[in-house]
Amino acid sequence: MISFNVIWWLLAVVFNNKALPNPLDVYATLPKTLSQGMFDHSVASLRRIFIGVFIALVLGMAGGLLTGLSKQANKLLNPLLYLSYPVPKLALLPVVMILFGIGETTKIVMIVLIIVFQLVISIRDAIRNIDKENYYVLSTLGASKWQQIIHVVLPAILPETLSALRVTVGIATSVLFVTETFGTDKGLGFFIVDAWMRIDYLTMYAGIVMLSIIGSLLFILLDITDTMFCKWSKLRSGN
Repeated sequence: MISFNVIWWLLAVVFNNKALPNPLDVYATLPKTLSQGMFDHSVASLRRIFIGVFIALVLGMAGGLLTGLSKQANKLLNPLLYLSYPVPKLALLPVVMILFGIGETTKIVMIVLIIVFQLVISIRDAIRNIDKENYYVLSTLGASKWQQIIHVVLPAILPETLSALRVTVGIATSVLFVTETFGTDKGLGFFIVDAWMRIDYLTMYAGIVMLSIIGSLLFILLDITDTMFCKWSKLRSGN
């Protein structure tokens, strides 16, 4: 973080251009921009991210469990996964806009599309890698299928689920920025582009910094969740 800001400061000094302000000036203007509306824009973006992640988690868990536990479901859904997963999700933006318009729904749907396929594949593969002896132990104790899912499957897939979220949340935030540049007057994407159009570079960079802070906080939240609920995984890997 320090090295990044040092490089930024050096570039600002070398270029001496209003389009690349000093990072100290940008950070100094953050409280002002927050009080003048950036806070509301940040909340709007966070709300979309959390709603999108929640929906993607529900769908991803359902799809991952279904394809991981059922060979028939895996055979049925595999072609769909392999055909749709490599497609750049931004390429689907025109289709999503035609189906859902340019409002709030499109922004959330794009986040879901980015996250859900990675979740399904990661959860499915995590289930496949579970040692069969773990099931046998519970079976001999008379555990039902549902109890095996709760005590074996869910703990086993949690680390992979969090890893998939780490990979996709950053991409989802980037795509959210693109979708917030149209069809809304709330969100950091709108805030940044609006400042750019007004040639207010300090405010524009303040919005970019806030977007970076939000992304960093989401990663920290995922790391804390991983530390709290996946201690056994760290012990097993020797970390």
